[in-house]
Amino acid sequence: MSRLWPLILALAVVIVGPIVLRPKGDAAALSGERRVIVISPHNEAIRSEFGRAFREWYRASTGKTVTVDWRTPGGTSEVSRYLAGAYFDAFRQHWTRTLGREWNAEVEGGYANAKLVLGDAPEKDTPAQAAHRAFLASQVGVGIDVFFGGGSYDFIKAAGQGLLVDSGYLDAHRDLFGKDKPIPPFVGGEPYFDEKGRWLGTTIGAFGIACNRDQLARLGLPAPRRWADLADPRYFRILALANPTQSSSANKAFEMLIQQQMNETVAENAAGKTEDAAVAEGWQRAMRLLQRIGANARYFTDSSSKIALDVEAGEATAGMTIDFYGRFQSESVRRADGSSRIGYTNAEGGTSFGVDPIGLLRGAPHPEEAHAFIQFVMTDGQKLWGQKAGTPGGPRQHALRRLPILPSLYTAEMRDLRSDPDVFPYEEAKHFTYIPARSARLFDVFAFVIRVMCIDTHDELTTAWRELIAARERTGSFPAEALAAFEDVSAASYEQAKGDIAKTLGSADKIGQVRLAKTLAETFAKNYRRAADLARAGK
Repeated sequence: MSRLWPLILALAVVIVGPIVLRPKGDAAALSGERRVIVISPHNEAIRSEFGRAFREWYRASTGKTVTVDWRTPGGTSEVSRYLAGAYFDAFRQHWTRTLGREWNAEVEGGYANAKLVLGDAPEKDTPAQAAHRAFLASQVGVGIDVFFGGGSYDFIKAAGQGLLVDSGYLDAHRDLFGKDKPIPPFVGGEPYFDEKGRWLGTTIGAFGIACNRDQLARLGLPAPRRWADLADPRYFRILALANPTQSSSANKAFEMLIQQQMNETVAENAAGKTEDAAVAEGWQRAMRLLQRIGANARYFTDSSSKIALDVEAGEATAGMTIDFYGRFQSESVRRADGSSRIGYTNAEGGTSFGVDPIGLLRGAPHPEEAHAFIQFVMTDGQKLWGQKAGTPGGPRQHALRRLPILPSLYTAEMRDLRSDPDVFPYEEAKHFTYIPARSARLFDVFAFVIRVMCIDTHDELTTAWRELIAARERTGSFPAEALAAFEDVSAASYEQAKGDIAKTLGSADKIGQVRLAKTLAETFAKNYRRAADLARAGK
């Protein structure tokens, strides 16, 4: 019998292990407890506070218990990629098994194509239209109820594809949403909700700069306030940036920089160029500014949340970040006297105030709990975003340092409860206008351009910038020929971005995309090597 004990123990581990290690949400399912499955890029502090508060709210409202089963594959880009892949697999099974139809390239390209227009006669549909119509009419799901958090870009895309559906909350609260209502459709050019109710803004965010005050004092540098400040050679290799192809929020920050340069170029248009020409010049100025900022970067992380953490730890002196990350990290190291070694400021004249939305996913397996969660986030849950820890209705352990979308929470009566009582996003948004027509459809394009221009070629970029800085220190100015070679962004001009680059990236030709990346990276690397050689020669 003693010889059988190891086998019995191993068998017990095989049987019991998966149950013991099962995620909390699955344990809730086993016990019969209600649950809502939420996929989100939000950090642990937000998940903890919203999970706890929703459980308490739901119990008080219904007398029943509920668990929030969080799914966190990564940042918003990773969440979007996960959902796209999961719905692809789910619809393919629905199309081939449930509907018994043949899967082909047209069906694959059409079922979630937001650009397809469906006519009134289904019998005249192309295979792509038929697939899209079938997807929009289905209850195909991926075992997840709610998409919560991330920028509006990803929600707009998911809604257009059909991944998000109307939760009904907008129609039930038309007194709150709409033109001349407390929450307008757009603020400073940024969308605040979907007119079809497929997503709603929950919290407002801006973009700016986090800095380590101790490091700045040691280097004798003033606190950066504008995006252009980060191009200062004194920041060489001490900035923290995120890879825009891996982080939608980081890419949105870069878009703010691009929009600012466009806005300023149009405003400064003394030569009387057409607005389109001034916008194209603004794009060029932005690309050149991004080259210098990229050259000052110590690294490009794949996670935008890492930037404020590294600035706080002294691994970087400053970095481009979301307001929430900067303020939250500043809060985490606040001293007894109220001071903090971490500073954060919204980029002066260079940021809009966009929203992090919430939306109901198609085929949600727990619709009742999902609707309740959305209702909570849009009502009582709003106090969690911006109130101090321990205040009535506010967070219990973590001051989240975010800005609620409900205007009623910015009244004088709420001031003493707020973590940031002097921040009024609806007012501050008036100082910057985001113009989607100039860059929104190029969101993936400029992420790609920044990657090949600054990340794939970072060694060549930093070498050239170092030689330019050294030459300026010797002579008092950057050598003209060297600087011209360094700043040659003609391969990624506004016209190229809107034309060939956008066309290639928007196609299904993956080999063509790889070839384009290689070609552009080689072009920029060649420019940087030439700039370094010229700088050494003082030319």
